[in-house]
Parts: sequence; structure tokens; C-alpha cells
Amino acid sequence: MLYCAVVPERLWQAVILGIVQGLTEFLPVSSSAHLLLLPWLMGWSSMGLSFDVMLHLGTLLALLTYFRREWLNLFREFLNRIFRASESRPESRRLVDALILGTLPAVGVIVAFSDLIQNYFRNPMVTVVTLAVFGMLLWAADRWSDHSRHLGSLLPSEGLIIGCAQALALIPGVSRSGITVTAALLLGLSRSESARFSFMLSTPVVAFASAASAYDLYRSTAEPVTREALAAGIMLSFLSGLLCIKYFLRFLATRTYFPFVVYRLLLAAFIFVWLVS
Repeated sequence: MLYCAVVPERLWQAVILGIVQGLTEFLPVSSSAHLLLLPWLMGWSSMGLSFDVMLHLGTLLALLTYFRREWLNLFREFLNRIFRASESRPESRRLVDALILGTLPAVGVIVAFSDLIQNYFRNPMVTVVTLAVFGMLLWAADRWSDHSRHLGSLLPSEGLIIGCAQALALIPGVSRSGITVTAALLLGLSRSESARFSFMLSTPVVAFASAASAYDLYRSTAEPVTREALAAGIMLSFLSGLLCIKYFLRFLATRTYFPFVVYRLLLAAFIFVWLVS
């Protein structure tokens, strides 16, 4: 009877968290912060870090679906460089190199420091600080950038710089989208191009993290999550993420990042007041 009572509740929580993940993964507001704080505010027991990361599998599928043409072109470029170097295009070659180099720092941090981050940085007060500080950095970058560059002009070394910024996003509240967009804006990319590169750069990292978490879930019996809840969370994060990418890029065609900065500051203030009261 206890099992029957628990499963529907956990399934419902997984559905809500899946939707939240899909909506916040691509906005510069930190999906990991929301996945950490929502159960805390609602009094839910944690689904575990591996469940949070597995929700990224849904948003990974959304990325691969939305940017399928771009990834296919980049894969062809990669093959051209290996087998037909004369047909390789400079702009595509630079973008491939930027994505490869930009992926390395985050993967290195996942391998070396994931346990440290889980044990010491996944708490609400850290999230208050990171939401506020990196929100202000996003505002400054959006204000000072000349927004004149496109993806084809991005150098491999600049991809590495953005990748180093992405490595910080494993700390809740930083936001992978937010910190990579901030770095891209400071390098002069336009708002929409910054977001596109951020989304594409996150794809291999999310794939790596999801695979690692899937292996952890397979080996462990300690994660308080059912297969049904996991499947529901992944499906909802995919659907909501796909819609979010589409309309967020449309939004950036005419708007700034300022509303998301305000949201981050208000959320940080709310969490801080909740903690001290």
C-alpha cells in the first residue's frame, strides 16, 4: 500500500520537474537552481542529482531535433576535413574547432569535480549568490557588447574561452545558458548568435553528463525514482524544451536579456528572504 501511495506522488513531481527543466534549461535563469529549489520549497524529498541530470536528456533531444540541420552540416564538415580537406570551408572549420575546444573544460570538470559540487555547492545559499552575481554579469555583457559578430567569425580560441565559462555552470544558479551567453556577448556576438552557440555548445556536454548519470542510475539502487517517473520527466523536458528554444530565439531577435536579469535578482531575493525568515 505504501508503494502505491508513493508512486503517483513521485510521478507527479517528475512531470512538474520535467516541464521546469525544459523551460529553464535554455533560458539564462539556471535550470539546476530550479530543480534544486523547487523540491526544497515544496517540501519534496530530492529525486537526486542523477535524476536532475537525466532530465537533461530530454532537453538534449530537443537540441538535436531543433538544430538537426546545423549538426548534420557540421558532421559533414568534420568528414570533409578528414577525407576531403580541399572541400572544407573556413567558417565551418572554425566553428567545429570552437565547439570541440569549448566542450573540453566542462567535461574535465564533470570528471574531476562532480562529487565535490554535489556535496558542497548544492544548497540554497550558494544559489542565492550565483543567481545574483552571474545575473549582473549577464546584464553588463548585454549592455556593453556591440552585438556585431556572427558564428562564422568565432575563433577556436574564443570557443575555448566560452567553454571555460561553461564549466562553471555545474554550480547551481550559474546557468549554462547564462554564463556561455555572457562570455559570447563579451566577445561581440549578437544576442541570437550567442544563444545559438550556447545551445550547440551544451549539446555534447549534456550528452556526456546524461550518459554518465544513466550509468550511475543503472548501478545504484539508492536513487528514489521510478522508471515511470524518469520517463515522464524526460518526455516533458523534451517537449517544453523544444518550444522554449523556438520562441526564445524569436524573442532575442527584437529584445534584450534584461527581463531575465530581473528575474534572477528577484528569485535570489525571494530565496534569501525565505532562508532568513
